[in-house]
Order: sequence, then structure tokens, then C-alpha cells
Amino acid sequence: MKKYSIRYIIPMGLFSLAMIYACKKSFLEKDPLGSLQQTTLSNAQGVKSLLIGAYAMLDGEGGATTGNQFGSGTDNWVFGSVAADDSYKGSTPSDQGDITFIQTWSTSFSNNSYLQVKWQACYDGVQRANDVLRTLALATDVTDADKKEITAEARFLRGFFHLEAKKLWKNVPYVDETIIPKSNNVNVPNDKDIWPNIEADFQFAIDNLNETQNPGEKGRANKWAAMAFLAKCYMFEHKFPEAKLLIDNLLSHGVTSQGQPYGFNPKGYEANFNPDPGAKNSAESIFSVQMSVNDGSGTNGNYGQVLNFPNDGSGPGGCCGFNNPSLSLANAYKTDANGLPLLDTYNTGAVVSAPSNPYTGSLDPRIDLVMGRPGIPYLDFGNHPGSLWVRDGTDGYFSPKKNQYAKSQKDILSSKETSFWGPTQIVASNINLIRYSDLLLWAAECEIEAGNPDKALEYVNRVRSRIADHPETWVYKNAEFDPLTFQYKTHITPADNYKIGLYPAGSFANRDYAIKAIRFERRLELAMEGQRFFDLQRWDNGTGYMADVLNEYATIEKTRPSIFQVNPGAKFTKGTTEIFAIPRNEIDLENATGTINLKQNPGYQ
Repeated sequence: MKKYSIRYIIPMGLFSLAMIYACKKSFLEKDPLGSLQQTTLSNAQGVKSLLIGAYAMLDGEGGATTGNQFGSGTDNWVFGSVAADDSYKGSTPSDQGDITFIQTWSTSFSNNSYLQVKWQACYDGVQRANDVLRTLALATDVTDADKKEITAEARFLRGFFHLEAKKLWKNVPYVDETIIPKSNNVNVPNDKDIWPNIEADFQFAIDNLNETQNPGEKGRANKWAAMAFLAKCYMFEHKFPEAKLLIDNLLSHGVTSQGQPYGFNPKGYEANFNPDPGAKNSAESIFSVQMSVNDGSGTNGNYGQVLNFPNDGSGPGGCCGFNNPSLSLANAYKTDANGLPLLDTYNTGAVVSAPSNPYTGSLDPRIDLVMGRPGIPYLDFGNHPGSLWVRDGTDGYFSPKKNQYAKSQKDILSSKETSFWGPTQIVASNINLIRYSDLLLWAAECEIEAGNPDKALEYVNRVRSRIADHPETWVYKNAEFDPLTFQYKTHITPADNYKIGLYPAGSFANRDYAIKAIRFERRLELAMEGQRFFDLQRWDNGTGYMADVLNEYATIEKTRPSIFQVNPGAKFTKGTTEIFAIPRNEIDLENATGTINLKQNPGYQ
């Protein structure tokens, strides 16, 4: 399924050889490249094959990960959406029960398969990047220019995989190319803050990557992508002045790997999630994982999202009803008479699309681009049928939408290579890791911190204008759906009472109000993209903000048809559940000699 647009054509045997070494248990217990592998790979072609192997781990699949790989993907649907207030696990309570422990913030379940596969995927990626660097040092036929570029790309990838681990567990080892697997230096402790190491990898990439890549190489990182990820690090570290310098540069001069100046996708918001090649890798794509189907790779692509389809064959997919948008998220799209969000009262009163006494006020039109709601057109599958697509009564009323394909795209942009997952639930949709809206809303946060509320307001309104000024991108009743644009061809009857407005001049003068509005806008714009938990985490910064938000969410959810009704004891624990438990298996493996190298995060058993 995955297909990376890199100029090197690698013989399959050589590519397979490059992949074999990853298949071991622990993240530091992988065999080093043996003499045969060194002989084969220590040359320009071999190094480039290893680089492709490192890129291939960007989707989180296909490495040493054992067991199910539904949670190892970089879309982070379990950790970023279900563990926050964006979505429910879905399916039935017992199906993939390990997710329930994550969703309800358990502190007593570190032996969790989803945490294990995610950890393995992160460090598989780290080791692949390091193997590129180690092998490159032995190759004698690589030009200086290629050596600089390959080193920069490998360090970009190493920084990315460490950043993924840092977001989830905070206290993680940093593993560079000097840490040779199965040598005497494999037990790397997690007792140091690795932010400086991650920053250094991204800074090296900024300094050495090309500004653009060769034509067709859309999936390769460039200088600007590295700059965006370093800015992301600074946002997590609350280094707002440093982040602002980078973001200002990105907004003024940044281009995609193919040289397009950064901006919104010209085909609209929902086009960012269209698997059609003509919609992917637009000006809005700062960096995305490249996906394809029907290319001979079977199901070895974004396997992590195969559960996240409506639970019935009348829609896209054939099962399994996971990752259903929450009632809280649907309510977040309520708007007032001016088309602005109900920042403080959105989750009270009538529930959007409830079977009885539903909310009848106005809604931000993004709601129906983010989720499938009963009675609302769902791409070209007709109206969402409600409970038929929702597997269990503890799942709310909604279906995910951002990773779906249109009915007319089936077997073209969905896979037809295998007998089960392939023809129903493996899709060519890219995984958006950073897009233009991220930059604008990070910029708004930085401007507030810098004391520039009017500039922050401008950035937030730019995000809202993309929807407000383009009603042709909304959802419409009784209208033919165009899969090329992911829009409806006629715009006569909106599917609901849509109203979206801009914040008025001067309204961000109150700093607390401005911060609340910016954070709310990130939830609306980036919903169901695996971002929410990590946004709450970085905004918390030891204040208890995250616990307040999620415990309020849980309290309300216990009164509604959601998983929290059957888990009434669910509670977010301040000082603990802002990060996840380090997998017990990894702790046992790394501490097997009796020396404590890898320590569990505070508060977990």
C-alpha cells in the first residue's frame, strides 16, 4: 500500500534484506547489520535502500512490531483522539479492550498491547534511521552532496521518531548511531530530558536539507518540513519566541518539497483527506506520510486505521465501527448568532443529533466534514443511516470521516489486493502530520504570548475564513458528490443550519479569552487527526488544565450513551495521566541484568 516517491529504484531482494534486521523483540535488541548485509548495503544503492526503509516506518507499520498493529500508526487515533475528548473507542466494550484502559486513563495497566506496539514502532524507526547513518559511514561511493542530504534526511527521521516517543511517554531514551544493538552499550537509560537531542536532529536537517526535492519526490522531507517540526518541539517546550521566529519564516517563505508556497488546499478543507492523487500533497501539506494502493504491497500499509470505518457494508469499509467522534466533539461545533463557538456552554443543553430533543441551533459547517451524522449526506454513500453504522449503544451517534474514501473510489483508491481488509478498508489517503492550519494556529499562540492580540486574531480568522468564505465546500442535501474535489456539485440546500463567523476586531484584547478561542479553534480545525490529547498535554505544563478539561468531559459523558457510562470510575489523574505508561515488557527487558536502566513513569504500576 505505501509508496514513497523517491528517485531510487531498489531491487526487491535488496529492500527485503534491509528490512529483516528490524524483526526482534526489544527496541535495543535488534541484530546489527551482519557482514553479508554490510557488504551488500555499504554502497550508495544500499544506503539509499535503507533510507527508504526508514521512511517506510513513518506510518508506524511493518517493523518489529508484534501482535496487532492497530495502534502503532502515526495518525495516533488511539492516543491523540480516543484518549482525549475527540472520540470513543467504538465497536463493543470488549473488542480491543486494551484501548478502554487508555480511554479511561487507567494507571494500573502498563502491560498494554497498544502501548507496546507504539513503543516498538517508534524505536524501530529510530534504529532504521541510525542504520542509515552507520552504513553511510562505511560506503565509499556516495558523493559528498548525497552524503549531506542522506544524513540530513536520516536525522530528520530520527528526530521525528523520538518526538513521537517523547509526546507519549516524556521520559524516554535517546538512541543515536553510536548505540549499536547487542553491543556493550545497549541499555540506554531514560533519566535525561531528550529535547536538546531532538532539537539538534531537526536543526541539522534544517541546515543541510534542500529547500525542494526532485520532481515527483513528494514524500521526502525538505528544509521547511524540518523547520516546522523544530517549531513543533518549541511549542511543546513553551519556547514561544524561538517558535515564532521559525513559524514567521515558514509562513513567509516556506514551500512544499515540490516548491509550492504554503497555503490552504485550493480544493477546500475536506480535500486534505481525499485519497485522490490530485488532492494530496497540496500547498497545505507541510509533511505527510505518502500512501498508495494496488501496487503489490497487499495490506502492509496504513494498517493502523483499518478499524476506523462504519460498521456496515452499506458504507465505506465492512467493519468495525471504531474511533467514533464523541458527543462532546459534535457539540463543540455549535455556534451563536454571530457564527462564533460557544466557548463555555457548548457541551450543555441539547446534544447535536441526539435521537430525542436534538440541538436545533446553528453549527459550524466543519462538523459534517469531520464526522458522519445521522441523516446527513456522507460523501456519495447517501445519508448516514445512524445506528446501522454504529456498532454499540456506548458509541454515541457518529462515524469517522477524515480517513474514508468515496463510493466511486472503491477498488481504485481503496485496495483490491486481499480478501478481507484490502477491498474494504485500506485506502490511499495520506496521513497529514503537519498542515498549514497547524502553522497558523501555532502562530496565533505565539502572538498572544508576544503581546500581539490583533495578529493572533488575524491568524485565527484566516483559518475560519477558509470555511466561512467558501460555502461551496460545505455539505449539501440532494446534491451529487464529486470525488475529484470532495465537494457537492450543487449548493442549494445546506445539510444543516450552518453559520460560521469571524471574531470581531479587538475581541482578543482579553488575553484569557484569546487563549480560550485559539485552543478551541485547534480542536475544531484539527479534530479526529490524533492531535487533541497532545495539545491538551502541552497546554497543561503542570497547571492541571488537562485534568480539569478531561474530568469535566468524563463527568458529562457519564450521563450520556458513551463508554463512560459503563466505566463510571474513570478519572484523569493530575501529574500522571498526562503521559502514558512505559510498556512493562520493555522495562523488564532493559532491566533484566539487574541494573535499572528504564524507569516507569510516575504513578503507574
